[in-house]
Amino acid sequence: MTIYKPYDPDQPYLLPPILQEWLPESHLANFIHEMVGELDLGAIHKKYSKRKRDGRGQKPFDPEMMVGLLFYAYCTGKPSSRRIEKASYEEIPYRVLTANQHPDHDTIAAFRQENLQELAELFSQVLRLCQAVGLVKLGHVALDGTKVKANASKHKAMSYGRMSEAEQQLEQEVAELLKKAEEAEDRHYGKGKSEESLPKELTRRQQRLEKIRQAKVALEQEAKEQARQAAAEAEAKIARRRRQAEETGQKAKGREPQVPDAEQVVPEAKAQRNFTDPESRIMKDGASKSFEQAYNAQAVVDAHRQVIVAAEVTDQPNDIQQLVPMLEKAAANLGSTPEKASADTGYFSEAAVTDERLKDIDLYVATRRQKQGDMPRNNRMT
Repeated sequence: MTIYKPYDPDQPYLLPPILQEWLPESHLANFIHEMVGELDLGAIHKKYSKRKRDGRGQKPFDPEMMVGLLFYAYCTGKPSSRRIEKASYEEIPYRVLTANQHPDHDTIAAFRQENLQELAELFSQVLRLCQAVGLVKLGHVALDGTKVKANASKHKAMSYGRMSEAEQQLEQEVAELLKKAEEAEDRHYGKGKSEESLPKELTRRQQRLEKIRQAKVALEQEAKEQARQAAAEAEAKIARRRRQAEETGQKAKGREPQVPDAEQVVPEAKAQRNFTDPESRIMKDGASKSFEQAYNAQAVVDAHRQVIVAAEVTDQPNDIQQLVPMLEKAAANLGSTPEKASADTGYFSEAAVTDERLKDIDLYVATRRQKQGDMPRNNRMT
């Protein structure tokens, strides 16, 4: 007679297991499963219904399962498709969510890539549910940002000014190498020899030159697009000033905004682009005070239950241009405007805190950093 509880790893189930009993009722996986069941996945289902099937191959996984799997993985800090696949075998919450199915990492990655827009729109649906059950009040929101390192080295970045210098230098070097190659080809190999006989050094310089030219064109296009946006905003401000002058009979105060000519704009010499990850930028990390190749991740959080009501990733190195678009995004996600908003001094600019689009929000934005020993002052901006 044994003194231990029965232990037999090879004992088969006598009855089919009930997966929901593997987790406490209050577990996050159960909550996400129930929440996803309330979401409208019609846009994703519509994609599958349009695909022609000839009976060959496996059927796709249910989008409800895939969405729940991704949501839970993101909530628990597991965005890698390979790690999600592994967890579907090894971790109970994932096995419960997938009903013991195991989509491979290629399937998970493909589903995510094909439905990026639909998954982003589900974020708004989740927020509306949070609002309906009282988790989001929009009485007071706070805005902040953090630097997220890109998967690229900052040493692979180059400024527009440096690109122009390097382009001229490489053009000269390529021309000299071409001349030497032609002379060597005629002297040693004879006429009509293939390009393979050209020096490898020449090929490397030509490839480098092409990359630099492509990066320059991309920076020039970005500068023009930014100028077009700035021109549209300036024209809108001019129109508002003129309407105000007509209504009041008084000339609007201040200088009239200048409308930039997008076709004449060139990038600033310091504008830079990374050859490995062109969308990232060199940014200063506020915590470590070091410069890293990174992105600037933004979040607006509702004060009631700390629910994120808006999120975005930008390549702008500072936060000064993010106050208006992030608060607008929070309002768009929930269909109503926050009553109050707080942000640190990195978001302050006179243009932002006086923007007409934020006129219905009480803004609490620090106007400057307080030096040690200074008496505190009221920095409330409305």
